[in-house]
Amino acid sequence: MNNSFSLLFYIKKCKADSNGKANIYLRITLNGKRAELSIRRKVSVNNWDTNSNLARGNSRESHEINRYITTIKNKIYNIEQEYLSQDKPITAISLRDSYLGKDYNKKMLLEIFEDHNKRVDKLIGSDFAAGTAERYRTAKRHVSEYILKEFGANDIFVKDVDHKFISGFEYYLKTERNCSHNTAIKYITNFKKIIRIAHANDWIDKDPFLHWKAKLKTVDREFLTEKEIQKMVEKELHTERLDLVKDIFIFCCFTGLAYSDVKKLSKNNIVIGIDGDKWIKINRTKTDTRSNIPILPIPEAIIDKYSNKTNLLTDNRLLPVLSNQKMNAYLKEIADLCGINKNLTFHLARHTFATTVTLTNGVPIESVSKMLGHKSLRTTQHYAKILDKKVSDDMKTLRNKLSLNKELNEVI
Repeated sequence: MNNSFSLLFYIKKCKADSNGKANIYLRITLNGKRAELSIRRKVSVNNWDTNSNLARGNSRESHEINRYITTIKNKIYNIEQEYLSQDKPITAISLRDSYLGKDYNKKMLLEIFEDHNKRVDKLIGSDFAAGTAERYRTAKRHVSEYILKEFGANDIFVKDVDHKFISGFEYYLKTERNCSHNTAIKYITNFKKIIRIAHANDWIDKDPFLHWKAKLKTVDREFLTEKEIQKMVEKELHTERLDLVKDIFIFCCFTGLAYSDVKKLSKNNIVIGIDGDKWIKINRTKTDTRSNIPILPIPEAIIDKYSNKTNLLTDNRLLPVLSNQKMNAYLKEIADLCGINKNLTFHLARHTFATTVTLTNGVPIESVSKMLGHKSLRTTQHYAKILDKKVSDDMKTLRNKLSLNKELNEVI
């Protein structure tokens, strides 16, 4: 039995009725936390012994009260032992609720999370992307580790999740797990869905996220400049695997396709557009929205390069895409060989398409949004900051013209 566990029976003399009798209460204390309840028995204030916490005297009424108190003690001790034997999280409130029979609808947090994740796994490819399922699994693991660290338990009741739990979890992610602000918020958002499920099913009375507010911080997305793209295109790599990765990365710089989309790209996704040229038409894996992308000369040349390499292509795929992990690892090598001092990841190609290849060259943001397969123009606007550079370049051109005109006027 836990040393900090105690039961105290007491009365409130000030609330005695007209007959001089007061209700008997029980206070359960565990690890400094309390829970109270009325045992639905009354005793004369003069017959209550505050030292023994029992009724005084040998009257029939006193004997019945004391036997009832002993029965309650035994029941709660048995409930506590049951919790311990099953390695369930135990609190003063859970002991009280179990005694009162109010725990019939209790649900464990991680059990709900696991059930949700199993459902998501079964819907991969239809309602969810594999990456989404993986993020939910990671979020559950972080919640599990936080519970073990903070409560010393393998799970907790979902009703015990409160605002303090959420704030503590956010702090844990940022300190113990070294997550950035945005990454921490995304994991908490995954966790928030589990709580919403519990609330919708009446497993909890109120949503602890009601007063929790968090905003993602705007992050300047990295991308390659025109010079860096040219440097990579012209760089001769004498290793076949690096040359392959470079080609696919450049292909995505000029199409805006994400890793999961270029990996599944097949010949069926190449169609003749309304302009008579070749287009890529594909539903994005992440959002299932349609991306319609005219094929520029560079990506068309890359498609042609691998069209006859049947030994590298399987399942009617257009390009022999490696795993995301290998692609990112090889891109680090390519960056070093090309003298590019940026954290080169595969997704950076998509950013490059949105900025350097399209927006900077005057392609309207509505067209860029359509090609990227964004559901909202607001998502595309994150890339529009690059237009400041375009404005700067244009103004430099203007300055040069004005300077030239001034010189001509002076000559005249």
